[in-house]
Amino acid sequence: MFPMSDAPENPRPATDEGPSAHHGEPAEAAATAEKEASAGAAGEGSAEKAAEKPTEPPVTAESGAEALTANEAAKSNDDTATAEPPAHPPQSYVFLLVVAIVTAAADLYTKHWALKHLEKDGLRLPPREIIKDRLTFVLAHNPGGAWGMLHNQPEKVRRPFFVLVSAVAVVVIVSMYRKLDPRQRALKWGLPFVLGGALGNLVDRLRFGQVIDFIDVRADWIGKLNKVFGGAGDHWPTFNVADIAICIGVLLMAVDFLFPVTTKKKPAARVATQAGV
Repeated sequence: MFPMSDAPENPRPATDEGPSAHHGEPAEAAATAEKEASAGAAGEGSAEKAAEKPTEPPVTAESGAEALTANEAAKSNDDTATAEPPAHPPQSYVFLLVVAIVTAAADLYTKHWALKHLEKDGLRLPPREIIKDRLTFVLAHNPGGAWGMLHNQPEKVRRPFFVLVSAVAVVVIVSMYRKLDPRQRALKWGLPFVLGGALGNLVDRLRFGQVIDFIDVRADWIGKLNKVFGGAGDHWPTFNVADIAICIGVLLMAVDFLFPVTTKKKPAARVATQAGV
């Protein structure tokens, strides 16, 4: 028998598995913890940003209508800044009616005076000389128009024709007056005079079928004018107050047409300022 040796057995050689296995678990845990910390920090940052971002109010029907109104107002302001100045308001008919009625009343009153003082029992009285060899009042019944137009036509032709012409003239005058520019002063007076004269003669045609004339004028210049147009004498065709008003009105209308009122365009900035933009 061999004696037992007291020497210890050779220890098992150390391998790399033990130490690496024991030290690897803490490293992996640290990495995982670091990732979780980073994710947590990122989450907190997103939450803070979300909290800082203002919350948009929900779109409702009222907010949509307000937005549409604001857009329309902005568009209107843009149009106002570049548009022409607003058109003038239509003229009032008060002035037209007052001047026309006064003119027609003066015409009818003077015709009434002529029938009363220049005619008796249907017979024409002798002329009344107002200015010697220049102005005379003498009664005349004119079934035709100016300068005896349609004088020889039957009444059933004359009366409807002149009534129609008078009605058309009234409509045209009223339409023109409504569109007047306030600066057209000549036309503003001319149209009422023409209207009043037309109404005065229209009343005569409806009442008598003819127009009452009584003003007779003679002058040298009339004689020269008659020679130019192949006439004779220095006598102007007898007329009345309505004819005078019509001539004055036509003259004022001619002045307005020959010297029209020009409309100056205003700068866009000035128009916008006046519009309150």
